[in-house]
Amino acid sequence: GLVLGIYSSEKDEGAAQFTSAGDAFDRLVSGKLRELLSLCGPPLKKGKTRVFHGLHQDFPSVVVVGLGKKDAGVNDHENWNEDKENIRAAVAVGCRQIQDLEIPCVEVDPCGDAQAAAEGAVLGLHEYNELKQKKKPVVTPQLHGSAESKAWEKGVTYAEGQNLARYLMEAPANYITPIKFAEHIEQKLRNFGTVKVHIRPESWIATQEMGAFLSVAKGSAEPPIFLELHYSGGANTNDSPLVFVGKGVTFDSGGISLKPSSGMDAMRADMGGAATVCSAIVTAAALNLPLNIIGLAPLCENMPSGKANKPGDVVRAKNGKTIQVDNTDAEGRLLLADALCYAHNFNPRAIVNAATLTGAMDVALGSAATGVFTNSSWLWSHLYEASIVTGDRVWRMPLFEHYTKQVTDCPLADLSNIGKYSRAGGACTAAAFLKEFVTAPHWAHLDIAGVMSNKDEVPYLRKGMAGRPTRTLVEFAARLSQDSRN
Repeated sequence: GLVLGIYSSEKDEGAAQFTSAGDAFDRLVSGKLRELLSLCGPPLKKGKTRVFHGLHQDFPSVVVVGLGKKDAGVNDHENWNEDKENIRAAVAVGCRQIQDLEIPCVEVDPCGDAQAAAEGAVLGLHEYNELKQKKKPVVTPQLHGSAESKAWEKGVTYAEGQNLARYLMEAPANYITPIKFAEHIEQKLRNFGTVKVHIRPESWIATQEMGAFLSVAKGSAEPPIFLELHYSGGANTNDSPLVFVGKGVTFDSGGISLKPSSGMDAMRADMGGAATVCSAIVTAAALNLPLNIIGLAPLCENMPSGKANKPGDVVRAKNGKTIQVDNTDAEGRLLLADALCYAHNFNPRAIVNAATLTGAMDVALGSAATGVFTNSSWLWSHLYEASIVTGDRVWRMPLFEHYTKQVTDCPLADLSNIGKYSRAGGACTAAAFLKEFVTAPHWAHLDIAGVMSNKDEVPYLRKGMAGRPTRTLVEFAARLSQDSRN
């Protein structure tokens, strides 16, 4: 099969404009493609397709898909590059049509941006069907032509990184336990000499005095794991690393503060922070990015049992601060508190943590963007610029002292794990809580609860766990590595 892009004309009734690959193919078939398109009615709108059969012996089926306006560029209202987003969406829908026709291989028009086209193809075709007997046919996307092969391969690598995060998040919690998560990442990194993987057991976590993390883990029969990844891509292995920290709750029942049963199955993806940061490091290694990155993922389950945290219990974090656990379902910040303390051991250039932390973040932004809380305008600008390129957007949220007061005003301990006004500004009080465990001048907390899953909002992702914002983390790291070189 072949997927070709076509631009919308500036005027509704004007003739549509092929990409250069589309023009070349039309010449190959003596103008028949353009002729057929003109007979099929009005010009193709963005994301709409037409399928033609028998035009050329090498391509029994050709899908033409609308790319929207040519050279739309960066949309300042939408905070993304519209050309790239249009290409991702168009290529994804075209490849899915080829899949529906049960054609095993598809060549994809680069549409002027081979990286975006590759991302659309590889992300658009991905579906978690490991446990089904009836599976969709496997379709292998390839670049049509050879002019942009490097950019295409880069796009494939970016998309495969996000698909790895999607796989980990979608898999059932009995298939991705803390140890199985760690082993899966270890296996993915096995062939990279630039990466060392440390799978730390419960005994090690105890010696590190990570009391907040252990207090969450003790309610489950599954032992906790602290996964530590060291990617040494920098010219000097002693250069300060970028440290990624990811919340790794492989199933979150809420603990004693039990969640409602409806929708609880989705809490298999509460390790989305760990999945995205670990997948970003796998991708960085595959791209051979010239910087050092450390990944930290505290992994455990949050379960109700006779050993579980009880509301009102007080636990002690690695930095000595005591925490009153007023709600056992606000557990992710307990894991992250200890991991953030540990992150400071590496003299980090910057610390970026990601977590499906609060339902309040979903209420605030929905699935449009990841909420970013940061103490560094330098870090924010790098994340923001990366997200414009990837289309996986970020939005800055406040870290006011106003919220800090709500978590430090606590009757029994230094901190409460929820704000004293309960639901008010829940994403902001969670970020204020984490800030109490950070002394680094460049730190960002990414609350990814709202972007955890996809219904139909991102057209090039199928319904299910989204693996967002893996590509933004990779692009951010790539830009940071360029900064190092300059």
